[in-house]
Amino acid sequence: MACGGAAAAFAVNFTHPIELVKTRMQVSGGALGATISGVVKEGGVTAFWKGLPFGWGRELSYTSVKLGAYAPVRNAIGAGGPDAGIGMKFLAGALTGGFGSILGNPFDVLKTLAQTNTKGEGLGLLVGNLYRDQGMGGFYRGVQVNIMRACVLNATKMGVYDATKGFVTEQTGWGRKDIKTSFSAAFVAGFFMTLTVSPWDMIRTKLMNQPTDAKLYDGFADCAAKTIKEGGVLSLWRGFIPIWARFAPQATLQLLTIEMIYNKMGYSGI
Repeated sequence: MACGGAAAAFAVNFTHPIELVKTRMQVSGGALGATISGVVKEGGVTAFWKGLPFGWGRELSYTSVKLGAYAPVRNAIGAGGPDAGIGMKFLAGALTGGFGSILGNPFDVLKTLAQTNTKGEGLGLLVGNLYRDQGMGGFYRGVQVNIMRACVLNATKMGVYDATKGFVTEQTGWGRKDIKTSFSAAFVAGFFMTLTVSPWDMIRTKLMNQPTDAKLYDGFADCAAKTIKEGGVLSLWRGFIPIWARFAPQATLQLLTIEMIYNKMGYSGI
């Protein structure tokens, strides 16, 4: 799992700005260009990395489990062989993603608040205000949808990546450890992740971005209903382009990095 956490913490340095833009688009409903210019006007280029420490915490908790534990769990449930069905690979991804999301939820909440904070409040103040107004429970708001999102995300990511590696190997003759195989599979996984995760990501962002001293939504179903009522069903996919722009390179960087770490340490790859 340490390999997964290291790979994810490295990748997030490059993808955090894209996620910040995505998060603000989901909250404000603004266009891509207007959101980017607003961030630059607010704090310059460095504002795109607002909340990065919470991003590191998230990757070292949540992603270390969902990414690093995938192969052991997949093999434990008998889905590691070349003839294993994709459904079992999806199950392994869902199990590790769901458990990891529970560990990383506090960092997800704080990262979302930091990314949408336009008042210049420090990270310590954000943490203090949340604890003062909602106690420890505040750090786990939105945890239900976060678990569902993580199950869908990791099942898609790891299942599609694993299956695509097998397909690419069969079609091209490249080895499973070949960087070209890993890159191709990671890119495909990033696209399908965006398709399946966007609605869950939208609802999670709205639930986690509620003011610390107010409750705008009464859970997942209420948030989903109000979001659809305000903007229609397609509003659940708002921010699709920046989500894809984040998922594709992030999945590629994470998966390529963990494969390289596995190879250097003598472990079998995914």
